[in-house]
Amino acid sequence: MKILKWGFIGCGDVVEHKSGPAFQMVEGSTVAAVMSRTEAKARSYAERHGISRWYTDAQKLIDDADVNAVYVATPPSSHATFAIMAMRAGKPVYVEKPLAASYDDCARINYVSEQTGVPCFVAYYRRYLPYFRRVKQIIEGGAVGQVVGVQLRFAMPPRSLDYAHPENLPWRLRPEISGGGYFYDLAPHQIDLLQWMFGVILEAQGICANRGHLYTAEDSVSAVFRFENGVPGSGSWCFVGHESAQADRILVIGERGSLSFSVFNYSPIVVHTSEGEERIEVENPDYVQYPIVKCVCEHLQGLDVCECTSVEATPTNWVLDRILGKY
Repeated sequence: MKILKWGFIGCGDVVEHKSGPAFQMVEGSTVAAVMSRTEAKARSYAERHGISRWYTDAQKLIDDADVNAVYVATPPSSHATFAIMAMRAGKPVYVEKPLAASYDDCARINYVSEQTGVPCFVAYYRRYLPYFRRVKQIIEGGAVGQVVGVQLRFAMPPRSLDYAHPENLPWRLRPEISGGGYFYDLAPHQIDLLQWMFGVILEAQGICANRGHLYTAEDSVSAVFRFENGVPGSGSWCFVGHESAQADRILVIGERGSLSFSVFNYSPIVVHTSEGEERIEVENPDYVQYPIVKCVCEHLQGLDVCECTSVEATPTNWVLDRILGKY
């Protein structure tokens, strides 16, 4: 079995709580080095997790002869740069979502992956969680009949970080770093799941506004789209609403019933048919990225096939950019 020795570019909260430990849990996988621009953060993560080397320079980590695969866990604006650096060094890459801060950067990543023959995978880990696999199983099993429409609704109140220090906003609210506002950070998970369930979105358009005036990025977005199978869909996102309007729900409307589920809080899946209502609870693993990390590792070891590649992830960025009017 090929032993994968990962190098982490970035070691922030996502790595700490969602993904990092998973790389140590998969058979034949270990973490050889980590990198952060902040020396104290890199050293702390390495020492706490028993990792022998740490860097403050991404190129040095990529050039480390003991590193044979790279995990890019930085803000989206640098995803393309680091992914391309790793692939040109002949090292497979696993990139946090979204693949990049724009559709054009995704195309650059795909070009280099094809040119070098080095694979690039993307952390749309929800596809691999038991909760969403159950949702897809119910839909494909015909419980609600033929699907005729999909409606997405997400709303949340502003966070204190959104306005406490206007001169030092979180990177997620700085379009030059994230690609947009919270929409570009959260909607990728939702759009990716819908395309996984219903096929690629071929048409998309949106109306965007800034209603809270807390930052310059869009904070309210409405969109319509159409999947390749002809099913129409709509979405509404608001990041500055009152707490009474909080919502995290996708409604799948079928000819014989409906199904609703959440994307971020994993509330019970609800199936409505003429026979009544069924509520289904599904538990996910402690480290939510474990299933996809395991699949990526096994793909690189020749034991499985991970379909969540950069090519598979690119349509999500196309949809995001179309909705925001960027493309």
